[in-house]
Amino acid sequence: MKRPFLNSALLDQFLIAALGAGVVTTFAVAQGQSPLTALGITVFSGVAALIIGQFI
Repeated sequence: MKRPFLNSALLDQFLIAALGAGVVTTFAVAQGQSPLTALGITVFSGVAALIIGQFI
């Protein structure tokens, strides 16, 4: 049986964190922040959620 690349729970954690950060950074971009910085913040929060989720 083929093993999926990412566990479904991990993917869910990443998507929820990225969605939450995306909402906030979308507002920041509307206020003049760089879109590249906003994307970096979104990805960082998703990765941080995965790391924290594994230890809690």
